[in-house]
Amino acid sequence: MTSPGRLRSRTVQQDQDTIAAIATPPGVGAIGIVRISGPRAGVIAHAITGVLPPPKQATHRVFRAADGSPLDKGLVLYFAAPASYTGEDVLELQGHGGPRVLDGVLASVLSHGARPARPGEFTERAFLNGRLDLAQAEAVADLIDSQTQAAARAAIRSLMGSFSREINALSKEIGDLRVNFEAEIDFSEEPVSALDSSAAQARLNHTSQILASLLDQARPGSLLAHGARVVLAGLPNAGKSSLLNALAREDRAIVSITPGTTRDVVDTTIDIAGLAVQLIDTAGLRESTDYVEEEGVRRATQAIEQANLVLFVIDDTAPHTSQDHASMAPGAGEILRVYNKCDLSGRPAGTVVNEGSEGVSVSAKTGAGIDALEQAIQQALGYTCLGEAPLMARRRHIEALLKAQSHLHAAEQHVGSAQELLAEELRLAQLALGEITGEVTTEDLLGQIFSTFCIGK
Repeated sequence: MTSPGRLRSRTVQQDQDTIAAIATPPGVGAIGIVRISGPRAGVIAHAITGVLPPPKQATHRVFRAADGSPLDKGLVLYFAAPASYTGEDVLELQGHGGPRVLDGVLASVLSHGARPARPGEFTERAFLNGRLDLAQAEAVADLIDSQTQAAARAAIRSLMGSFSREINALSKEIGDLRVNFEAEIDFSEEPVSALDSSAAQARLNHTSQILASLLDQARPGSLLAHGARVVLAGLPNAGKSSLLNALAREDRAIVSITPGTTRDVVDTTIDIAGLAVQLIDTAGLRESTDYVEEEGVRRATQAIEQANLVLFVIDDTAPHTSQDHASMAPGAGEILRVYNKCDLSGRPAGTVVNEGSEGVSVSAKTGAGIDALEQAIQQALGYTCLGEAPLMARRRHIEALLKAQSHLHAAEQHVGSAQELLAEELRLAQLALGEITGEVTTEDLLGQIFSTFCIGK
């Protein structure tokens, strides 16, 4: 592991070059932006526009190619270090959004000493220069990638520092405990105001409760960040395609009374209480001699193995036959049984318990029970709708929190006995939390995180 200070100083020294990229999406648009960051930003501004405008003031200028010919006409914005997104001198050339126009402006910028930026390099520099911590930097990408309003709200909370403040406060609490126990160890022969066993246990319990509460807030945020894969599985003609259409509120899958109509996976993304859920319809699970249908079953099995949740759809007019085939999805993790066609079977729509197995009865045809099914999906995924937007968290954040929790529990076992081991467990808990904000990190991790960003951000 590398401390952030050492990592920052080394990387910034390496990156004294100037980077540039088109910061707006590909395609035709009213406005297009070329972004530049680094020590040559001012020189490039002079070379292309003939002026270096005052910081944070828009100036209308002609953009010129390396040979002096005009390329475009637009706004020039300059942000002087360190008061910029990256903490470096930053220049934005805001012109018309035609691909050829932007390519020409970027080529001119590169001809004056900049190099093409890597994916996420602007935000990486913001982190390395102390403008953002690592959790905030990741929230930038999560905000851009948000598929629902709830995900966007959670991402902006993390970008504004809510998640980081919670982590830092918890780390400080653990650090205060470490100081006490390490003072006891270092000055064992001198009078030190030490915690007795009961007081130490009480403070550790309190800290563990704070961490548990933080995990409860972060888990829904992790689902928001990544979405969930929900696969519809079952026998042919159980109503899987009809159910997908009912949940999507539109006709996405072909529906037919002919068994085996669905031969490949069909997917659509829906919004369930702010959670982006990728619904995947699959071929009916049955043995077949038809090669195409057999391949469809193979792909269905593969989708089931990769799912966060499997909705095993049962024809409620022949429930026992369908239940007998639930074993055909051996790779499934979490399974929720859905008893479809309750309009024909006479079963009341909603949650049911059948032969000790809880499920939801619905009618994909009439829409009865669909609201209850959506609630059951949320519960099965562990997604709870909170009054306040949850903290946006990634899987690595959850793993780090669980690691810190494990070390805190281990520390509690050493109260009143092995103080050295207790202090070491607290140190390891702090290190785990530091991985979230970037207080403790590696260059490999940074490369992995920022490579997922779009170019220009």
